[in-house]
Amino acid sequence: MVAMRRFRMMALIAAGLVLSACGSDRNPELLNIRSNTTTPDEFSILPTKPLQAPEDFSALPEPTPGGGNRVDPTPTADAVAVLGGNPAALTRSGVPAGDGALFAHTTRYGVTPAIRTELAQADLEFRRANDGRLLERLFNVNVYFRAYEALSLDQHAELERWRRVGVRTPSAPPDPEVEYE
Repeated sequence: MVAMRRFRMMALIAAGLVLSACGSDRNPELLNIRSNTTTPDEFSILPTKPLQAPEDFSALPEPTPGGGNRVDPTPTADAVAVLGGNPAALTRSGVPAGDGALFAHTTRYGVTPAIRTELAQADLEFRRANDGRLLERLFNVNVYFRAYEALSLDQHAELERWRRVGVRTPSAPPDPEVEYE
């Protein structure tokens, strides 16, 4: 009789463990940027345009690591050209004339050229300091949202704050947790 109870208890625990592994994770899979598989990445293979010899070889740009190539696919520019637009407008560099005032205002205190590197380093240090509990690290559980929860903006509270001071926000979606009459 005691052995039967132990067996039932062990079976119940095993069933609970199996069912707990079937739960869904609330974190989106898009945060898992790198694949854990060793199979080829079908998205890294791109069809190229046919090779062409330029009329003047001195007109070719200097090769740069990570730079563009004349035979690289340009689906957006090709679509713009087919629809009658100017594909050169997609590759313009500099600040457009209409955005000059905005650019001047946002850069009035200067800019940091290596901001992406600095932010990536700061993010890596923050995530290392908040990398989850032992079992979360052991089972490679994504703790991204919990790590950054204290830094998250409550969008609905912020929306209400702006509305209280008189800013009109007609296109903002309503809070799904609040019942409206």
